[in-house]
Amino acid sequence: MAGKFFDEWQQGEVIAHAITRTVTETDNLLFSTMTHNPQPLHLDHEAAKDTEFGQILVNSCFTFSLIVGVSVGDTTLGTLVANLGYDSMKFPKPVFIGDTIRSESEVTALRESKSRPNAGIVTWEHRGFNQRDELVCSFSRSALLLKKPS
Repeated sequence: MAGKFFDEWQQGEVIAHAITRTVTETDNLLFSTMTHNPQPLHLDHEAAKDTEFGQILVNSCFTFSLIVGVSVGDTTLGTLVANLGYDSMKFPKPVFIGDTIRSESEVTALRESKSRPNAGIVTWEHRGFNQRDELVCSFSRSALLLKKPS
């Protein structure tokens, strides 16, 4: 088990996740079609080249999902009861095919569960950066985690 129990987290703790990913055209195409997103900006080279970006933009939902997925092994694997919510999602810079995304997670809040004595709520700010260290995505996630067994 790689994740951490509720009582092993400290507010302000930052994890730089080791896994990075270079986004491919196939990633973007499969994710967009699998989620029934027909946005030409994600799928049509000709339409995208006539935009201010001049090229296809990676589906922002893929970027968000990649950052969440990469975080799981270091945060909640084996200790998660449930994700409770995602808030304050921002995409300050676009992601393009060929960009390499790295991510980090910072604990911003810890709270004992009022209804489950064996669990607590951890809130992280997850941040994703491209290969130029530009912030491309940030959001907060709250999750109900088990406490360490006695």
